[in-house]
Amino acid sequence: MDRLPEASRVSPWELGLHLAVTTGLGAIFVTLVLNLRVFGKPVPPSGAEGTGARVSVLIPARDEEHRIGPCLESLRAQASAEVEIVVLDDHSTDRTAAVAEGLGFSETGDRLRLVRGRDLPEGWTGKGWACHQLAQQARGEWLLFADADTVHAPGSVVALVNYARATGADLLSAWPRQIMGSWSERLVIPLIALLILGFLPQWLLVLAQRSPFLARLLGPRAASLGAANGQCLLFRRAAYDRIGGHAAVRDHLVEDVALGRRVAARTAEGMRLVNCDGSDWVRCRMYENFAGVWEGFTKNLRPAFEGRPALFVLSLVIQFVCLILPFFLVVVHPSAWAAAECVAVFAIRSLLALRGGMPVWIGLLHPFAHLLALGIAMNSWRQCLGAGVTWKGRRYRPSGG
Repeated sequence: MDRLPEASRVSPWELGLHLAVTTGLGAIFVTLVLNLRVFGKPVPPSGAEGTGARVSVLIPARDEEHRIGPCLESLRAQASAEVEIVVLDDHSTDRTAAVAEGLGFSETGDRLRLVRGRDLPEGWTGKGWACHQLAQQARGEWLLFADADTVHAPGSVVALVNYARATGADLLSAWPRQIMGSWSERLVIPLIALLILGFLPQWLLVLAQRSPFLARLLGPRAASLGAANGQCLLFRRAAYDRIGGHAAVRDHLVEDVALGRRVAARTAEGMRLVNCDGSDWVRCRMYENFAGVWEGFTKNLRPAFEGRPALFVLSLVIQFVCLILPFFLVVVHPSAWAAAECVAVFAIRSLLALRGGMPVWIGLLHPFAHLLALGIAMNSWRQCLGAGVTWKGRRYRPSGG
């Protein structure tokens, strides 16, 4: 038999590497598609439909003078006999409280209330403590926690409460439309959807919610399938109290994920965590420049793994091998296999962009975006091992290394 030309031969290590990359990309794609199938959208309320229950919209704010105005204006229009809006000023050094007061919020207000935050106790994160105080002030059967940099469409409160009822959610996490201005935002922020929808099999949690057998089989391990976005969290008050509220996650920097996991851990007990596409109802601009992106994600990435350094490292390795390595290989050792893997990555990014209302061409910058994200992740770990991470003028030392 004629021998294969040198260029056609594939060494065992190269074959193994491409098989690993292809398998990983296949798993990411399948997870993404299945997650998108269970990622529903709240529908518009009909006419002058109300919530049918008391709702407390709770907004923690610290140094948000330039952001909180549009948030409060969008929510103030939805205040009613059923809906109260409560904003907590967490020792802001700017005019955050003055902006709220200028929009009609006051400490004696009924539907529009301003609360002055108490001093931060030892062992609490700033946002967790602010949300805990807001929950103590709330009068509603439903608690809607919203970040001060979110803007809400008319009817959003009713739409979210109706969707939570329809799905039986104890905690509804609505993922807002992300507004991006700078290049650093466009590079890094879309990767949130890739990691949440491509790496975390939330479809399995939904299946467990429908199958008592699977729920019992998973037990407390269902917590590992939980995720939530603190930009817009809607709790049943009874469920919030049942899991211990923010007091139960007082030392967690990524408190939204921790709360989601506490609900998911009780799936076998009948509790239900629901994630949904809230892009029609809420929009958010997380950061405004490179410094904000770097500091914000440094705060979140390593602490999100809650003292599980091995899982953090494994996640970085999988991301590098599946989502970055193919682009190196197609340059230094070109092959049809490597090219096909790059096309697969672009296809995954394009699917996410189309679903999230983002420009598809952003995916063409994926190699640079993911390298930047991995750099932020390593910086997050470095800071957690050292002096800790800083946010809003406070320094935190996450546990678990």
